[in-house]
Amino acid sequence: MKRRLRWAVGVAVLAAAAAVGTVAVAGGGKQIREDLTGYEEVPAISTTGNGTFKARIDRNGEQIQYRLTYADLEAPVTQAHIHIGQRAVNGAIVAFLCSNLPNPPAGTPPCPPAPGTVEGTIEPEDVRDTTGATPPVGGQGIEAGAFGELVDAIRAGVTYANVHSMKWPGGEIRAQLEGDDRGDQDDGDRDDD
Repeated sequence: MKRRLRWAVGVAVLAAAAAVGTVAVAGGGKQIREDLTGYEEVPAISTTGNGTFKARIDRNGEQIQYRLTYADLEAPVTQAHIHIGQRAVNGAIVAFLCSNLPNPPAGTPPCPPAPGTVEGTIEPEDVRDTTGATPPVGGQGIEAGAFGELVDAIRAGVTYANVHSMKWPGGEIRAQLEGDDRGDQDDGDRDDD
């Protein structure tokens, strides 16, 4: 009886893994996983804060599903975003991940207290205009709703996830989204969830 049970469990696990891999590949998506630290902020800061940003990009479905976790921040979190900007450069907000500020964009989830996890989906209507302001906080060419351009920027490694806190309003922890060069994997190659 125990042998049959182990066999049945093994078959179920293999079937589930195959189904997940098939769905992920069929979606034509990419996975990203990056660790956030204060040392990637511009300028770099020393903080106890840390976090992880995971995302699955589905260009065909025009969705980015994400999970942001953070812990040990030195002050309450105020907001988190994806910004456009290469390493060691600050840039404009292109998509909100969460916010505790008044009047965030519709549908933006609140940022939970640390340690916290926020999950959501970025769709074309969530992509903000970065064309109207002057650098270093805008004038970067992504128009509102330009989902494909956001995905191109992520894959080129010129976006970053940033968690802002009351002590560090410019950002307490940050991670460059490295695109195809490092952190971005074909779905099915790795599942860190």
